[in-house]
Amino acid sequence: MDRIPPRNQVTGFEEWLNLHTVANNKIYTHGQFSKEFEKRLSEFVGAKYCLLCNSGSSANLLAVTALCQKELGNRRLKVGDEVITTALNFPTTVNPIVQNGLVPVFVDIELPYYVPIVNYHAIDSNVVSANFLGNYSGLVAPIGVNIRDNCDSLNKYCHGSYDTISTYSFYPAHTITTGEGGAVCTDDPLLYKIMRSLRDWGRDCHCEPNQNNACGHRFDGEYDHKYTYSHIGYNLQMTEMQAALGVAQMDRLPGFIEARKRNFKKYYDGLKDLEDIFILPEATPGSDPAWFGFPLTFRDGRNCQEFTRLLDSKGIEVRRMFAGNITRQPAYQDVKYRIIGDLKNTDFVMKSGFWIFVSPSLTDEMMEFVIDVIHREVK
Repeated sequence: MDRIPPRNQVTGFEEWLNLHTVANNKIYTHGQFSKEFEKRLSEFVGAKYCLLCNSGSSANLLAVTALCQKELGNRRLKVGDEVITTALNFPTTVNPIVQNGLVPVFVDIELPYYVPIVNYHAIDSNVVSANFLGNYSGLVAPIGVNIRDNCDSLNKYCHGSYDTISTYSFYPAHTITTGEGGAVCTDDPLLYKIMRSLRDWGRDCHCEPNQNNACGHRFDGEYDHKYTYSHIGYNLQMTEMQAALGVAQMDRLPGFIEARKRNFKKYYDGLKDLEDIFILPEATPGSDPAWFGFPLTFRDGRNCQEFTRLLDSKGIEVRRMFAGNITRQPAYQDVKYRIIGDLKNTDFVMKSGFWIFVSPSLTDEMMEFVIDVIHREVK
């Protein structure tokens, strides 16, 4: 049997047809597919505005940077402000906090959820919460601003009522793929305008590519408005080819979600008799995640490196818990941060936890092989 999973993304004729249309149209940046993808994605997650970008990491950067801009007045995050997030995380969820001069405040996760389920309603603070491996994070602070990192998850109405900005990734392993790609969603028209400027070099003009003077005031000032810059921005745009893939993937999305839920259940049922050895994952109460992966943690606290090496030798793709306790990573040793409580669960899963894929490309035969190997080798 080939390595499991042999691939993550599922594509077909529809994606090829859309790419062919882009080639015929000869519009390679923000055209009809970009507009359609933004519209369909915002409707799916339940947000008013959607802005495509080149990765989920860039989406997080746009979200945090936008909340630091002067147009927001008293809502603006300032250098030295604290932002609560989890220590069990991916670097590019945390990095924009540091890169904008803010101070990350790390909290622990709860097992068997791998995310906090505590609701931080009483805290007058700001939050960047990540739905780790697709499970819904209960880390919410409605008094401040909330960024919800959905890069591991894409499910119906991911953009919640408390979320100031939500972010998404379309990396090949994620729920849908554009190769590389991401998006930010918000209900706030000012934040949408700021993020669009930041994405597009910081320019003040909001003309579409290949469009000029849509506002009718391009030449009213002392300088060409098309080349006037109101923010220190980036170039983080998604190409039209990527958006063409995204539109086709949106048609497949309901099936992908159901496949991930089904594969998660198959692993859960197949490994439930090993609950004395592993902590099996549970959905956050009241949620129904489209899981990105199936996490397993040895209850006895053993280092799982040898076991993951063994699974890899059998052709089973295995991943550790991303950065684990990110405060222990070399890049963060000189970063200013604070910790609430302790991080014992995060440390525990960093040492003893790993996860396997639940991708739609997996067959029953593949998953039964994985279940059989885990049973055989763990004993």
